[in-house]
Amino acid sequence: MKIYFIIVTYNAMKWAERCFTSLRNSNIPVKSIVIDNGSTDGTQEYIKNNFPEVDFIQSADNSGFGRANNAGIEKAYKEGADFVYLMNQDAWVFPNSVEQLVDVYNTFPNKEQIGILSPMHLDGTEKKFDLHFENYIAQDCKNNRFLSDVFLGEVQPYYEIKFVNAAHWFIPRNVLEKVGGFNPYFFHGAEDYDYINRVTYFGLKVIVCPKSKVVHDAKVQSFQKEQEKTPAEILARQRLSMQMQRETRYMNPNFDYNISREKKAFISTILKMGVQRNSSEYKFYRDQYKFFSKKFNEIEAYRKTAMSGNHPFLNI
Repeated sequence: MKIYFIIVTYNAMKWAERCFTSLRNSNIPVKSIVIDNGSTDGTQEYIKNNFPEVDFIQSADNSGFGRANNAGIEKAYKEGADFVYLMNQDAWVFPNSVEQLVDVYNTFPNKEQIGILSPMHLDGTEKKFDLHFENYIAQDCKNNRFLSDVFLGEVQPYYEIKFVNAAHWFIPRNVLEKVGGFNPYFFHGAEDYDYINRVTYFGLKVIVCPKSKVVHDAKVQSFQKEQEKTPAEILARQRLSMQMQRETRYMNPNFDYNISREKKAFISTILKMGVQRNSSEYKFYRDQYKFFSKKFNEIEAYRKTAMSGNHPFLNI
């Protein structure tokens, strides 16, 4: 069984030692491929000198999270990987983390339904869940009864959820052949949402495995930094998030995408904000309309590729 870890790095010195040492200590031997997106803090030299077993690829420029991962996935696939494990640079695993994921895969009643297997993400303290991961789990507790099972001491080997971020994804080879790689339309941010939309489009499941625990360090930090932002900075971030959510919705193959309808919806909203003399919202939606008017056809082309089912966005 060949398992390849794909790790995209950019100024990763803070986590490199813990990240790559953890892979050495895995109960199940794993291979690792690093794609560096132009670090300037010595990450490249540190990995090469201290972890020579890592297959290191230096990107000519910062190609973004998705494209860099795709390069690693393509290399792993061509070398015969049975699974790829996508892991963030600010993350690490425990000795039995991969072993527990493999156990779930081997005992799952219908392996052809598996899209992504995820371990349980702890934060950098290793004592609590990563805050974002805890939110993903909570959203589905009413459906999968995970919380009830924890309370009653009857935790199951796996649970289906709608979404988990790409800090730790364990993906079987056959999923790469159908769903493909990350959509290069997204430079950084929303590419994991887009990928899971495509996973569900092809009728596959996202599964979390309670016995497998891992660490994702940076998410707690992001919550702390959010409290330090000014109202203007928070609003700007919200605006950017709204744009990315719209892009993700348009790109979603499960969404009935109709360019004419979307243009009419934009114009209607712009006119409404104008009548209400809401200058801030009027300007925002006007600018969004200008932005998406140039993107509609491009998005449609990417959608067609994503829906092909023939390893889209991967050269394999």
